[in-house]
Amino acid sequence: MPAPCAEWVLRAARATDVEAVAELRAVVMRADLERLGRYDEHRVRQRLRDSFSTRHTSLVLAGGEFAGCVTVRPADDGKLLEHFYLAPRHQGRGLGSAVLRTVLADTDRKGVAVRLNVLRGSAARRLYGRHGFVVESQDPVDVFMVRRPAGPGAAPRA
Repeated sequence: MPAPCAEWVLRAARATDVEAVAELRAVVMRADLERLGRYDEHRVRQRLRDSFSTRHTSLVLAGGEFAGCVTVRPADDGKLLEHFYLAPRHQGRGLGSAVLRTVLADTDRKGVAVRLNVLRGSAARRLYGRHGFVVESQDPVDVFMVRRPAGPGAAPRA
């Protein structure tokens, strides 16, 4: 059984964080993108650089070190969760659930839905399902999911 996640905090992203986040994205997504025949060494990093937003991105620091990131952007009908990556050594230890609970507690307080997309076959889909996300649609590459806000008196989620 893996050791539990270390103490962690979210910190607002800075412009100087973009390359570390782009590299993390390339590492974390490589296996799934290769499985889908869509891995491109340059493109995987450039897509992050092109959409990186210090205004909407937070870094996950665990035990004082860079462990991951999460972006939560405004969307037409709520929020869009994207660029949620954890370094492999921090996966499977409860950190992803802890970060997700924090993000979703905020969206629940605001009463807004959260949407995301995950690559087909990605293990991350199970994490999202445990936190109340359901499939809205899918295509050959992506699964599009939504989570409605938990209402007053709603049972706590994972």
